[in-house]
Amino acid sequence: MIWERLISDKRYGKEDRHETRREMRTQFQRDYDRLIFSAPFRRLQNKTQVFPLPGSIFVHNRLTHSLEVSSVGRSLGNDSARALIGRHPEVPRSVFEPFGAIVSAACLAHDLGNPPFGHSGERAIISYFKEGQGARLRDYAAPDGDRLTEAQWNDIIHFDGNANAFRLLTHQFAGRRRGGFVMTYSTLAAIVKYPYASSLARKKAKFGFFESEKDAYLRIATELGIPGKEVEPGLYAYARHPLVYLVEAADDICYEVMDIEDAHKLRLLSDSQTKALLLAFFDAGTQERITREFTEVTDINEQIVYLRSCVINALEQACAAVFVDHEEAILAGTFEGSLIDHLPRHLLKAYRACEDVARQHIYACKDVVDIDLAGYRIIYTLLELMMEAMLSPDKAYSKLLISRVSKQYQLDAPRLYDRVMAVLDYISGMTDVYALDLYRKINGNSLPMV
Repeated sequence: MIWERLISDKRYGKEDRHETRREMRTQFQRDYDRLIFSAPFRRLQNKTQVFPLPGSIFVHNRLTHSLEVSSVGRSLGNDSARALIGRHPEVPRSVFEPFGAIVSAACLAHDLGNPPFGHSGERAIISYFKEGQGARLRDYAAPDGDRLTEAQWNDIIHFDGNANAFRLLTHQFAGRRRGGFVMTYSTLAAIVKYPYASSLARKKAKFGFFESEKDAYLRIATELGIPGKEVEPGLYAYARHPLVYLVEAADDICYEVMDIEDAHKLRLLSDSQTKALLLAFFDAGTQERITREFTEVTDINEQIVYLRSCVINALEQACAAVFVDHEEAILAGTFEGSLIDHLPRHLLKAYRACEDVARQHIYACKDVVDIDLAGYRIIYTLLELMMEAMLSPDKAYSKLLISRVSKQYQLDAPRLYDRVMAVLDYISGMTDVYALDLYRKINGNSLPMV
């Protein structure tokens, strides 16, 4: 891969005309603005990150998480670009200068496809098709004889928020201008962490695009010169666009460090535990300097905030250095693992310690498990009812349910696969509160106030 080809401001859905505007914004900055003013992005404020949505103590939701990831991503992009400009005087500066804007926009978009209640929502969708009533769709034939193909079936039994984000940004929903959000090719490529179809998803069950968007990714990969390798007959796995590594690193940095801060706010971790975890990212001399500076900050919460900012800064600079140092392997498509995996030993050890604490004391705590249980039940029930309504649209109850669904979700599409995906589009686009409210109304536990 070569940088000059990888950075393209061509817009997906408007390939036939290149826009030249008399304004200071670049095309990649316009990507960022389109995302931040979009309804799907606003809905992230009411989607769970890890902990239940806030009561008296504010913790992160998907919106605040995405904004923070975007901020770190911008720094990663800018720092990497600055280093590469010095390393490659033969390449025009204009090739590297957009890195920060592209990465920050991709970071804004990386969670757009997540269903309500986070990973619990994903698990409920997968479980419905693998173990529940949805399993019958494997051998189901529509009245016109239409069936799901093997590739289409793999899409729904491995449903993943990453692939759904790419669908949201590129799919032409009813009533929407062509090409989804009409984003630039480089921004779209930068969000695809797993550039292969669901048929190649293995133990992790992660993949980058649904069958419905396979041609869209192929078009983008071809335009940007991203190579693909035929892994199985007719199934290709592509190299990552290099900027994916920066988007992934920004996400890794923010969720791990910010989960520790949220856990401290909720008193799942003590003051001393939290300080020890964050100070471990630094050598003895830096720890002494930071501790000395605490004399000027007496509030423990502010001390944790300061520590957290120091950790994020250290991880961001280290990840940018890893990216630049491994540029050749990244461009060759041979780089293995994430940027985090290649951190200097002391940073990686401290990062893994945070992962262990999060796994043992945060993700398994009662409040998180309770929201997982409730979210699973809500999404599973809504999916069960909406799928039945889609398959039997002439029933009286089906008509009532379908009447609630916006026309942009094509529940009457000609193909069975498109109708199934329309139901998943509808449910995954809900906020936690909307899904809960609809669940209560359907079960007769709530009525509109007169």
